[in-house]
Amino acid sequence: RATYLKDACLHHLFEAQVEQTPEAVALILQLEQLTYRQLNRRANQLAHYLQTLGVGPEVRVGICMERSPQLVIGILAILKAGGAYVPLDPAYPRERLSFMLADAQVAVLLTRQELLAQFPAHHTRTVCLDACTQTLSQQNEENPVSEVKAENLAYVIYTSGSTGQPRGVMNTHQAVCNCLLCKQATHPLASTDRLLLEASFSFDASVWELFWPLLAGAQVILVEPGGQRDPALLVHLMATQQITIAHFVPSMLKLILQEPHLEGCSSLERIFCGGEVLSKDVLEQCSARLTASVYNQYGPTEAAIHTTYWDCRAGSGRVTVPIGRPIANVQIYLLDTHLQPVPVGIAGELHIAGTALARGYINRAELTAERFIPHPFSAEPGARLYKTGDLACYLPDGSVEFVGRLDQQVKVRGFRIELAEIETVLKQAPLVQETAVIVREDRTGEQCLVAYVVPVCQDHVPTIEHLRAFLQQRLPAYMIPSLFVLLQALPLSPNGELDRQALPAPDGTRPELQEALVAPRDLLELQLMQIWEDILDIHPVGVTDNFFDLGGHSLLAVRLMARIEKQFARDLPLAILFQHTGATIEALASILRQQPASTSPTPLVEIQPLGAKRPLFLVHPAGGTVFCYVDLARSLGLDQPLYGLQAPGISGEGEQDTQIEQLASCYIEAVRAFQPQGPYLLGGWSLGGVIAFEMAQQLRRQGHEVALLALLDSRAPISPYDGTDEDDVTLLVEFVMDLGGLFTRDLPLLYDDLRQLGPDEQLYSVLEQAKLANVIPPDAGFLRIRRLFHLFKANVRAARRYVPQPYPNRVTLLRANERLVEVHQDATGGWSELAIGGVELQMIPGNHYSILRKPHIQVLAQRLKTYLDQTQGTCERLIAKELHYDA
Repeated sequence: RATYLKDACLHHLFEAQVEQTPEAVALILQLEQLTYRQLNRRANQLAHYLQTLGVGPEVRVGICMERSPQLVIGILAILKAGGAYVPLDPAYPRERLSFMLADAQVAVLLTRQELLAQFPAHHTRTVCLDACTQTLSQQNEENPVSEVKAENLAYVIYTSGSTGQPRGVMNTHQAVCNCLLCKQATHPLASTDRLLLEASFSFDASVWELFWPLLAGAQVILVEPGGQRDPALLVHLMATQQITIAHFVPSMLKLILQEPHLEGCSSLERIFCGGEVLSKDVLEQCSARLTASVYNQYGPTEAAIHTTYWDCRAGSGRVTVPIGRPIANVQIYLLDTHLQPVPVGIAGELHIAGTALARGYINRAELTAERFIPHPFSAEPGARLYKTGDLACYLPDGSVEFVGRLDQQVKVRGFRIELAEIETVLKQAPLVQETAVIVREDRTGEQCLVAYVVPVCQDHVPTIEHLRAFLQQRLPAYMIPSLFVLLQALPLSPNGELDRQALPAPDGTRPELQEALVAPRDLLELQLMQIWEDILDIHPVGVTDNFFDLGGHSLLAVRLMARIEKQFARDLPLAILFQHTGATIEALASILRQQPASTSPTPLVEIQPLGAKRPLFLVHPAGGTVFCYVDLARSLGLDQPLYGLQAPGISGEGEQDTQIEQLASCYIEAVRAFQPQGPYLLGGWSLGGVIAFEMAQQLRRQGHEVALLALLDSRAPISPYDGTDEDDVTLLVEFVMDLGGLFTRDLPLLYDDLRQLGPDEQLYSVLEQAKLANVIPPDAGFLRIRRLFHLFKANVRAARRYVPQPYPNRVTLLRANERLVEVHQDATGGWSELAIGGVELQMIPGNHYSILRKPHIQVLAQRLKTYLDQTQGTCERLIAKELHYDA
C-alpha cells in the first residue's frame, strides 16, 4: 500500500508540472515542438470550447486523429473539460468506427477534415480542429474548472470481443493516476529524460507513454504516424533524439536488436516491455547490444495500464522472464476454479484487485458482472476481483510467472485478440460456411493468425482477396489473418467439437488468388521473387501477388525490406509496403528501377543457389533473359543449384556480342569466376543450347571437363548461312511469338498488321500488347522494348552465322514431341551430325514452349534430374583430372 494523491485527476498532474517548468519543452514531433506552457494554453482553449458543447464529467468525447501534437492537445482538452476520451484509430474500418461511436454514446467527435470520410452518417456533434482555429484562438487560456473527480471516467478504450464486436473498457482517473504515480515513485523521471511515444492511442500503453513524462517535466518524442512499424526509423529516432526511456512489445524489440546502427542509441537507459511474453533470448540479445535496464510489465486494459513489473536484472539465471510483483495499491491472486489460492509452482487463474480496476465494460452489464466478481478475501464493501483469464504461477521468491490462457484470447505482436471475434465476422462472408482461426508460429518463430475456411460449395470457393477485403471492411489490420486455408470440413473431436490441434499447417504453396500467377519478367523481379519466397516460405510467388495476401504481416514486412536494402543497397521506407499498390514485386521493382544501385554487370544470375551439388549453368534463349528456367529450377528441387547466364545487354548496361563464339567466351569467364574448376554442367533451351554447345567446345579446348551438356529443345545449327537475313518485321513476329510463348500468353500481332506500320509504331504496338498480356513490367517504356527486340535480333542473326565444329563428346537432347516447325528428318534435329560421341535423346511431352511450364515441366525436370544425378557420381573422378590440367 502507498499513499498517493487520492483525489488527483490526470490533467491535474499535468497542470501542476506546467506551474513548475512552463518554458521546458514538453512535446516534439520532427521539427514541431511545444513547451509545457504552450501545450497547456492550447489545451485550455479547446477545453473551454468543449464545455460550451456540454462536455463535463462522464461525457464521452471521441477523438480520431493520427499521432500528432494536435492529438495530444485534444486528449488533454477533453480531460480538462471534465470529459472522458474515446480514441478512434483513423486506420480502423468505417464499420468498426461507427459501432464504437454508437456503443460509447459519444457526445462530441474531435477529428480533422480529411478524416471525415472515415465516418458514415451519424448524429454526433463533430469538431474539425483544423477548421476552427479562429474560434479556438478566441477562447480562454486559463485552466478550466470542472466538477470531475478521481472516480470519474478518464477514457474508454476498446479491446477485441468474443461476440464479434469490440468491447469498451471504462477506466477512471484514480486507477490511471495510481499507476503513473507508482511508476514515478519506483522509476523516477528527471526533466532531462526523453521518452519515445510510439504506441497507438487506441491502446492503454499510450497513456503512460504520454502522461508519465508530462507529470515529471520530461520530454515526449512522438513517433511519426506509421513509424512504429519500422525498426530502422525507431533506432534512428532514438539515436538522433537522444531517447532515454522507451517501451516496446518484445516482437518489435527483437527486430530493433537486429538493426545495424543500434549502438548509436547509447543514451537509452531504460526499456519497458509489455503486451506479450518477453523471452529469455530477446532479453539476452538486449543485454549484449545495449546497456539499458529492461523491465517486464504486465496488465490487461481492465486494470489500468500495468499491474505488475519485473526488473530483469534480478535473477539473470532464470530460464523464463517473470512478470514480477504487483505495483502499489494493487493485489494479485492466483486461484483455482473454486476461487481458492493455488500453491507455489501450481498454475492458477490470475485475478487482480485494488485501485487499478476499471469500472467495467460499457453497455455490457452481464459481461462486467461475469469478469469483475465480488472479492472473496476482502471485507471492504464493494471490493472486486477481475478475472483475467490468464494462467500464472508463483515462483519460490514470490514473483509471478505467466503461463498461458484459459480461453481463445491471444496476443499477436502485442495486440490483444479474441479469435472468436474474427471467426464470427469471417463466417458472415459470402460463400463461407464454417471458420476457425488459430495462432501458429511461422518459420521465423513469430506468431501469426491462420484462418481455416469451409466454403458453402466446393465448386464455388472464395478467393483470398475477397476474404481479406471482407475482413478489412470490418476489422482492424492487426486482426486480419496472415494466412487462409480452404478445407472441405473442419476436423472434429470424438465428441463433435472443433479439434483445433488437428487443423493442418499451411503447406507453403501459393494460395488460391483471384489473379493468375505472373512470372518474373526481368532480373530485378526475379531477385525480388527469390527474396519473397524465402521470407514468406511460399512457392511460387507471382510478381503481381500482394504481399499480405500471401501471408505477410508487419514483422515479415520489416524482414523483407531489410533483405532488399542489403541486396540492392537501397533504403526503401517500410511504409511503401503498407500502401496497397506498393505491396507487390512489380511495384517494388518499379521503385528500384528509378534509382538502380551501381553494380558491375555480370551475366551470371542466381536462380536457385541452394544445395551442395555441383551447379547447373543454363544459357539464355534468343530473348536474352533466363526467366524461362525459374519453374525448372523449382522442379529440380532445393538440392540442385541452378544459375542462368543472361545476355549482358538485357538491361542496357552493355552491348551484345554479335557472334556465338564471343558470347560463349564471355559466359565461360563468368562461370569460371564463380566455379574455377570443372567438371561443368552446362545446358540451355532453344538458342541457349547452341551457345552452351560452343561453351563446351571452348572449355574442352582449354582442357576443362564438361560432365553434362543438356540441350533443351535446341535446333542444331547445321544450315549454312546464305548471306541473307530475315527482314525486321519477320524477326519482330518471331520476337512476339517468343514473348507470348514463354509466358503462355496470346499476343495477337501478325506479319501483315505490322507491315502497315512504321518501325517505331511497330514497337509501340508490341509494347502495348506485351503490357496487356503481363509479359513485360507495366512501367517498361519504348526504349526497353526496343532494346529487347534489338537483342533478340542480334542473337538470332548471330545463330544463323554460327559455324559449329564437331564435338567429340556426348550430348543430351531433351526434345519436345510436338514440333512447331519440323526442319530436319533426323530425330535428333541434326545434333547427331555434330556430336561425335553420340546423342542421348529424350522426348518430352509438349511443344517448344510448353515443356517449360506445368504439367510438362515435371517430366522435363525428372528426365534432366536423372542425368544430373548420374554426372554427380562421376564428377569426383573428373576433378582430379581437372586439377592436373590447371597445373
